[in-house]
Amino acid sequence: MYEITNSDWKKYREKIGIWQENYMERLLKEYVDFLKTDEPASKRFWKLEKRIKQDKKCPGVLITDMRKSSAIYDIAALVREEIISIKELDDFSDDLQEAVNNIVNH
Repeated sequence: MYEITNSDWKKYREKIGIWQENYMERLLKEYVDFLKTDEPASKRFWKLEKRIKQDKKCPGVLITDMRKSSAIYDIAALVREEIISIKELDDFSDDLQEAVNNIVNH
């Protein structure tokens, strides 16, 4: 099992808020596009409510309790859910990138 280095842990803590903000911005744009459709208001309302309920469970929104012991799995979840790309891990250690790839691809 890979244990995150202090350097990677520091980078993760610096970036997680940015990643989440970017993801939530993307979600808001999707919501706005959806709200502009021609469906009846009631359908749009209930579909949006359901979508927000689902999105709140996503790691791009949900990660608030950061733990060093679960950081690698949280990062892998962000990659798996396409909240961030593997390219966004370029400034992390090669070991972390390899561990994330192993988790995502298994």
